Amino acid sequence: MNTLRNAFKKLLQYPSAIVGLFVIFMLVAVAVYTMVTIPYSEAIRLWRGGEEVWYQNPKFAPPAWINLFSSSKYSESFAVNTSDRQMVKKVTSGNGGTSTIEMSYAFDFSYDVYPQEMILYLTTTFLEKQPFVSIELLTPDGRKIRVGNFAIGREFTYRFSQDEKLRTKLRAEDVIPALFSMPGTDVPLKGEYELLITGITFEPDSDINVDFILHGQVFGLAGTDHARRDLTLPLLWGVPVALAFGLLASMGTSILTMIIAAVGAWYAGWVDELIQRITEVNLVLPFFAILIMIGTFYSRSIWVILGATILLSIFTGAIKGYRAIFLQVKESMYIEAARAYGASNPRIIFLYLIPRMIPLLIPSLVQSIPAFVFLEASLAVIGLGDPVLPTWGKIIQDANSNGALYKGYYYWILEPAVLLMITGLAFAVLGFALDRIFNPKLRDI
Repeated sequence: MNTLRNAFKKLLQYPSAIVGLFVIFMLVAVAVYTMVTIPYSEAIRLWRGGEEVWYQNPKFAPPAWINLFSSSKYSESFAVNTSDRQMVKKVTSGNGGTSTIEMSYAFDFSYDVYPQEMILYLTTTFLEKQPFVSIELLTPDGRKIRVGNFAIGREFTYRFSQDEKLRTKLRAEDVIPALFSMPGTDVPLKGEYELLITGITFEPDSDINVDFILHGQVFGLAGTDHARRDLTLPLLWGVPVALAFGLLASMGTSILTMIIAAVGAWYAGWVDELIQRITEVNLVLPFFAILIMIGTFYSRSIWVILGATILLSIFTGAIKGYRAIFLQVKESMYIEAARAYGASNPRIIFLYLIPRMIPLLIPSLVQSIPAFVFLEASLAVIGLGDPVLPTWGKIIQDANSNGALYKGYYYWILEPAVLLMITGLAFAVLGFALDRIFNPKLRDI
């Protein structure tokens, strides 16, 4: 206990180690927060839901915070509806069971770039007679643009940009810029707009509800992808996946490698020879190619890939390094004393040999975590990641498949790439500091 306390005190003498510990602590906190607030089943449902789940989001929208650094302000997305009273709704009953339903929503448009789209999702209840709806848009300069009039069924979707009659009425190729500009100009008209929807029902129990969605040019903290998915989800869930994969692979590989090296060094003879021959054969096997074959022909499950990674990483050059040290420790006086009072072979291996190697195990374990994190991401980038899990590598793979760099969607790749680099750097600097503390050859450097 005192040794660990002293090691921690020495660790705090390295500023880089403090930064690394802080970043790792933040990553762990984010991982716990993510798993608590977005359960695994919910994360999978959202990630695989596509446009059916994310219909309120725009496609290919950068994060909203880019407006803080851009001279041109991009329009932000929003979604409102009458069900939760975000839109004003007034019902006036008439004669013969008819009713007039007036719905409105005022919003401020103070951006330099036009929105992508405006959409209305209308739902109605009626028995036989379909309700009739009229849509108008009030502009900041006092104009009232009559958008359209039509009878609607039980579910009706109206996309402003796809209305040919409205395009003809506005005499414009693109509807959205025409609605948000002064007539005859291509400069956005800033100010308060108001959407007016007037519905008429012809039966006593009929009703109309509306979802009004404006797809802007930017969205949320992380932006969206080609399927309108909010990239905040995979960025958050990529943290526990990356940490779990890296930590489990690193611990499994390091601990099993040390145990096998200790067993071979202690028993010697054919046991040691077998371990060394397996190690030499494994060293010439193409590690990454084997993982690609497993992912292609067997399974892309992250658990299968994790198991294969651990198995292929046990018999590496580390076994020979540990073996050389164990052969020296084996001849120590306290080992001879343990033999003299009749300690069993397993007791000597696990209580006398292996504990001497723990100071060397800790730095190597920490330093190997980034390698396994990048390995999982690399497999996902080439299309061999777990198809179910939302991960950082999966984001990059989707971005690459949809030509993000060619189309200028740099955020789509930079966000997960930066998180990968920060994670790798945090564990690397912490492992370097631990190596300076536990490795006697480096203490005075």
